[in-house]
Amino acid sequence: MYVCNCFGVTEEQVKKHAEGGACTPRQIASASKAGTDCGSCVRRIQSLLGRGACPRRELVEQGRSALTAVAPEPELAAAALDEAA
Repeated sequence: MYVCNCFGVTEEQVKKHAEGGACTPRQIASASKAGTDCGSCVRRIQSLLGRGACPRRELVEQGRSALTAVAPEPELAAAALDEAA
C-alpha cells in the first residue's frame, strides 16, 4: 500500500527505512522523500513509526531508564539524553 503518492513510497519501504534506523518522519523523508511534497502522508508515517516499526525506539527508552536511575530528576535525565544524541 502506498503511503506517499507524490513519490510512490510504500508502507513496506517506510518499514524498511525504520529498520535501518530512520525513526522520525524527517529521517524517513531524508531516506525516501516521503512527506516532502504535499505533506499529506506525514501523519501516516508517524502512525507507522508509532507502531513499533522503529527498533531504535526501544534503545532510546532503555537509555532514558538508565539515565533516570543515574539522574533521578527528569529534567537532568532528559538533558543528558539530548546531549548524547
